[in-house]
Amino acid sequence: MSKAVRDKWRRKEWYDIILPHYFGETKVGETPAEEGVNINGRIFETTLAQITGDFSQEHIKMYFQVTDVEEHKANTIFRGHEYLRDYLRSLVRRRSTKIDGIFRVTTQDGYKVKIIVTTMTQTRIQTSQEYKIRLIMKEIVEEKAKNLTFDQIAHEMVLGKLASDVYNLAKNVTSLRHVGVRKSELISLPISS
Repeated sequence: MSKAVRDKWRRKEWYDIILPHYFGETKVGETPAEEGVNINGRIFETTLAQITGDFSQEHIKMYFQVTDVEEHKANTIFRGHEYLRDYLRSLVRRRSTKIDGIFRVTTQDGYKVKIIVTTMTQTRIQTSQEYKIRLIMKEIVEEKAKNLTFDQIAHEMVLGKLASDVYNLAKNVTSLRHVGVRKSELISLPISS
């Protein structure tokens, strides 16, 4: 390794990646940079299991984006989450139906969010039943967005409360094997006036 490369690494300092307050404001990792402004906008990924300590949530990948740097702490905002591909593939079964609902909603505090809810049924179902389940998904997601702030809806998506509400209504249509928010994505921040 050349001396120039070694010197460049020595000049870098380590910055702690701090979760947003609605995920506990704990340190989730660290990153090197020459200056704090260089990490503004960087997106970091982790799993929900690393945040909660519950290994059963290892299949949920979380994304956080650095918003500002104070001293050696990089504050973040929740950018979204998704199921790992292997986990999603393990949910799919023969002779059952997979129903996806893709919704773009605006939260009570002005954040635009894309939410993808997935439902897996026990048996193959008719299109009219699929339509009813999608309608239930839509009503619940839109109702949550209208009444909750971004940090509250982020919690409900990731920890399963939103999926549980969908399950409780959709199970009256047909027997279900799995309901979950497969993916979420922060589209835009509120426009500050």
